[in-house]
Amino acid sequence: MRVFWEKGYAATSTDELLDAMSIGRQSLYNAFGDKRRIYLEALERYQAKTISRHIDNLNSPASPLAGLNALLLGLIPEKDSNDPQGCMGVHSICEFGGGDPELAAMRSQSAPVLGRHLLARIRDGQDAGELDAQMDANEAMAFVQMTMQGMQVASRAGVESKMLRSMAKFAVERLRAR
Repeated sequence: MRVFWEKGYAATSTDELLDAMSIGRQSLYNAFGDKRRIYLEALERYQAKTISRHIDNLNSPASPLAGLNALLLGLIPEKDSNDPQGCMGVHSICEFGGGDPELAAMRSQSAPVLGRHLLARIRDGQDAGELDAQMDANEAMAFVQMTMQGMQVASRAGVESKMLRSMAKFAVERLRAR
């Protein structure tokens, strides 16, 4: 998973996968079939883990506004983190676009999971008076999801953490009740 996350599908060689998994070529083919199958399994595992973390960040604070803030700040890599920059799922969109049916199907199953939680949290914030009650909750959800993707691409491009935090703050402030 880490090799694909760091390098992407096309730039990852079979030898790099063998080294990362400490297995032989025949074991790789026996267990997974081919490089693409490994990638799909790695991406599926990554998305399940990441979406769970996003939902925890979103729902942990009592305040819906604080939850949205925690969600966006949770996208920013820690200074001492060895993780690759950005999101493997967003990287797959950048690398493959929407033309790969298997990846599109995977996204269509995973994206709504986070979307439902985001929508509920936004509506909770509107009901509590923290978030602008006049905004369309579905549009706000889409705005947050696009902000997440933009921040992850910016992180991959090397944008500094300070700027990413500023982008997160700007986005959350746009949702605040006035």
